[in-house]
Amino acid sequence: MTMLTKTIDVEVKAIGDEDSGLFQAYASVFNNVDSYGDMVVPGAFIDALKEYGAKGEGIPLYWRHRMDDPFMNLGATTEAREDEHGLWTESQLDLTNEASKYAYKLLLEGRVRQMSFAYDILEASWVERKPEDGGSYYELRKLLIHEISIVPVGANQETEILAVKSARDAAVAALIDARQKADDAALTPDGSVSVDDQGTADEPTDANAEEPDGANAEEQKSGPSAQHLGLINIYAAQ
Repeated sequence: MTMLTKTIDVEVKAIGDEDSGLFQAYASVFNNVDSYGDMVVPGAFIDALKEYGAKGEGIPLYWRHRMDDPFMNLGATTEAREDEHGLWTESQLDLTNEASKYAYKLLLEGRVRQMSFAYDILEASWVERKPEDGGSYYELRKLLIHEISIVPVGANQETEILAVKSARDAAVAALIDARQKADDAALTPDGSVSVDDQGTADEPTDANAEEPDGANAEEQKSGPSAQHLGLINIYAAQ
């Protein structure tokens, strides 16, 4: 069985004073089809929560699922329960750990605001649905939860990926348009190629030699990179 993770962008609420280390957040939401085509439904966590304390306390809290590093174990839940919205959690950060203290600072300042959880699927089923009703999805009905995590970047990166693709397509379209305009400018009014622009095979004219710098480079199969388009690098899905 492969352990999976799922992330959502949520409102994280710090409670108590700034040194309390307590915060509340949803680790999962119900009845929402995510970017992977999954939908977590009410009741998915009921049995799993019974494996922890009477109030769902004791679920380990990590930074970015870093279970390989003991210092990334930031604390644990003091309470976890299902409500009509999803899996609500209250967690206590261990402020004797420097990593936990800094994570809490990031939460207080709103610099991170996403939660994730690691789980195994115990019961699930594919649900067929018409496209006009939102399309089919994989319904997660019973999950075994291993931990919850504070994460800087969520799993759902489709918006950013589409932004890179759109920028790339726009750059290619602009290049094609520029070349078309250059070709049109080389034609005489009757549509024939100007003699001054032809040259010979051995002696190409300056017009042919002076192709804009980078024109050939931009014909790479991968297209212009996101970095050259002024876009930030995208983190891999958590």
